[in-house]
Amino acid sequence: MLTYIARRILFMVPITLAISLVTFIIIQLPPGDFVTALSAQASENNEQIDPETLAALRERYGFDQPVIVQYWKWIANIVFYGDFGQSFEWNRPVSELIWDRLGLTLVVSLATLIFVWVLAFPIGIYSAVKQYSLGDYIATFIGFIGLAVPNFLLALVLMYVTSRFMGANVGGLFSAEYANADWSWGRVGDLINHLWVPVIVLGTGGTAALIRIMRANLLDELKKPYVELARARGLSETYLLLKYPVRVALNPFVSTLGWILPTLVSGAVVTAIVLSLPTTGPLLLNALFAQDMYLAGAFILLLSILTLIGTLVSDILLAWLDPRIRYE
Repeated sequence: MLTYIARRILFMVPITLAISLVTFIIIQLPPGDFVTALSAQASENNEQIDPETLAALRERYGFDQPVIVQYWKWIANIVFYGDFGQSFEWNRPVSELIWDRLGLTLVVSLATLIFVWVLAFPIGIYSAVKQYSLGDYIATFIGFIGLAVPNFLLALVLMYVTSRFMGANVGGLFSAEYANADWSWGRVGDLINHLWVPVIVLGTGGTAALIRIMRANLLDELKKPYVELARARGLSETYLLLKYPVRVALNPFVSTLGWILPTLVSGAVVTAIVLSLPTTGPLLLNALFAQDMYLAGAFILLLSILTLIGTLVSDILLAWLDPRIRYE
């Protein structure tokens, strides 16, 4: 196992470099650059920018140099200095913009993950053990509703209901008085009061999906001969259920780590915009629209690295959880 982990980590280095190159090329594909977009935006607002200023900006950010030179400067600064570059639109270091919002994104994503697992795990087990019961039909119906309703529509409904009948504004993660305040127990409490709406909205689809997956996997395991053999040995039904079939059916929960880690960075962009969440998703979308290449490139590179790390972690946990999986 240690050899496998070391080999996978070594393979991640050239894969990450290849991903960074492809990322940089994709960012460069749209016509023009940030300076061109800035000039077009000024023209839409009936403003004019001095051509010398535009030329100075192109020289400052290296837009007058070949693409390969721009890429080398970008990736070398990341590898050797941890410098992701300067955001053109915000005129701030990219690392500051990312870390400012990453903490709140982490809180929302982890709370959503806990919400999904706490609900999907027992409901999926109950739905499989009590197949075709009233509770199974109810769980199935709710699951289909959760899969069918878009997150942003559910967000709009919850915002309307809380505003209309509870007199509360649940948009964003903080009230107006705490939005730009320093961290305190009052600000933490205000965050918790606003957190339940995005957690429910973001977790509904994932919960419904995992309930269906858990039910299907567990039903498949309950019909296998080893379950009957363990039952014939006199094991109690609860111990038997949790010891063997549930452990194997947990594989989908663990395998989701491969995409959960990048979700911590990207977040649900549309839902975050609807709920006015100060997370990284809207920042990434704005960077792509503005052709803020260093900010967008840093996000995409970070998503790729987290995907590789999440896949590695899920593979290791799967080998520990399921004795049938072995890496030689």
